[in-house]
Amino acid sequence: MKIFSVRQYQESDYAKWNTFIGQAKNATFLFHRDFMDFHKDRFEDYSLIVLDEDKWVGVLPANKVGSEVFSHQGLTYEGLVYSFKIKGKKVEQLLDCLLSFFNDDGIQFFYVKQMPAFYTSGGNVEIDFFLLKKGAFLERKEMNLAVNLTVPLTISKSKLMHFRKTERFHLQLLEETELDSFWELVLEPKLLEKYNAKPVHTLKEIAKLSRMFPQNIKQFSVYYEGMIIAGVTLFENETVVKSQYGATTKKGEELRALDFAFITLIEKAGFKLQMQLFG
Repeated sequence: MKIFSVRQYQESDYAKWNTFIGQAKNATFLFHRDFMDFHKDRFEDYSLIVLDEDKWVGVLPANKVGSEVFSHQGLTYEGLVYSFKIKGKKVEQLLDCLLSFFNDDGIQFFYVKQMPAFYTSGGNVEIDFFLLKKGAFLERKEMNLAVNLTVPLTISKSKLMHFRKTERFHLQLLEETELDSFWELVLEPKLLEKYNAKPVHTLKEIAKLSRMFPQNIKQFSVYYEGMIIAGVTLFENETVVKSQYGATTKKGEELRALDFAFITLIEKAGFKLQMQLFG
C-alpha cells in the first residue's frame, strides 16, 4: 500500500493552498486562506497538507484545542479536501495517514463537520464511509433545507398567496454592496431581541470579507417606503447559494418580507441556471 506523507500548513504555503482549493473536488471559498485566517486570532490553526512525494493530494482545514482537533470550528462545514484524481481506496489511504499523524502528535479526538453532498458535483461521500469504517460515530446531525433548481419548484399555495399579496405593498428587493443598514437596523436588533445573541461576524468583519470575496458574499435587502425591513446575506459557491444570514423587522414580519425575498431570489437563481444551461 502506498503511504502519503502529512505535514502542518505554514504561512509560506499560502499560494499553493489557495491554488489547490481552487482546483479541488470538494472545496468552496470558505477554505481559502483569506477566509480561514480571518479567524486566526480565535483558533490555533492545525491545518494539514497530505503529500504524494512533493505533490499536494489533500488538505485538512483544522484547528486544535489541547489534544483535540476540529475541522474547523470557524467554518460552517469542512472536512478532508482532495483532488479530482483521488478516488475510492486512495481516500482511505489519505485518512489513514492523517490518523497516524494525529496519533504520533498525541491527538486523542478528531471532530469533523462534513460538507453536505449537494455542495459538490463530483460527490463527497467516500470520506463518510471510511470514517465510519475507522470507528467514527455520529455525534450530532442537523437538518439542511435545500432547493434543487434543476427540477420544477413547488411552493405551497398559502405562501404563494401571501407572496402575491405583497405586490400591492410595492416591496423592493435590492442587491447592496454595503451591509451597514441590514446589520445595524435589522440583523443585530433581531438577534438581540429574539436570542440575546450577536451575529457570528461583526459588521466590520463581514464588510471586509465581502470586499475580499465579492463574487461569493452578496447582500439583498427588502425596502418598504424607503425603509429597510428585511435582508438576506448569501454565501454563493459554484453549485450552491446559501442563506448565511436572514432577518426581518416587525414591519417586515407583518408584510412577510422574508418570504418575498426568498421566493424572489429562488426564482432569479432558477432563471439564471436555465440561462446557463440553455443560453
